[in-house]
Amino acid sequence: MTGENVGVTSAGDRGEDGSPRKRELLDAAYRYALANGLADFSLRPLAKTIGTSPRVLLFLFDSKDGLTRALLARARQEELAALATLRDSQQDAGLAESAREVWRWLVAPSHRALLSLWLEGYARSLLGESGPWEHFAAETVDDWLSLLAACQPPSRRRTKAGETDRTLVLAVLRGALLDVLATGDADRVTRAVERFLGILED
Repeated sequence: MTGENVGVTSAGDRGEDGSPRKRELLDAAYRYALANGLADFSLRPLAKTIGTSPRVLLFLFDSKDGLTRALLARARQEELAALATLRDSQQDAGLAESAREVWRWLVAPSHRALLSLWLEGYARSLLGESGPWEHFAAETVDDWLSLLAACQPPSRRRTKAGETDRTLVLAVLRGALLDVLATGDADRVTRAVERFLGILED
């Protein structure tokens, strides 16, 4: 399939939002990114793996940065879908119990590839580079704080103390996640998270 014809520039070939071909290639590129990461990725091996050509990818996504931006958006879309599910399941559960459920989701082995990709985007965003990584870290912080806020009683949610509580919970969960991703020692880190949440409940 590496010889795909890009000489015709119809909307369907161009891969506008409704293009099945663009969605198909984005899905395949996303699977590649989950397995290989995005650090210094090259279009040529990516294209070969997913059965297309660098020229087609540039045609559909405008640039390598455009493809990277689409992949990060896809990762964030998956994260937001998970957050929505967690939010719906944790109505009135309280901050500590909701954080406990969030941690179970974060530490699940099936989510490891997604979270590794998230961490890569987060770290690159902190470097302050312009381009596809820009604002990624701040946007994901807002996503998680919004989830935790929804788990607080309204009277607490709108206070500075409530904001401080959910900020602390997010900081602990994020740091614990980094430890698990680095060491794979989920049992040790989970014990530490449980100790913190027990204190939060006191």
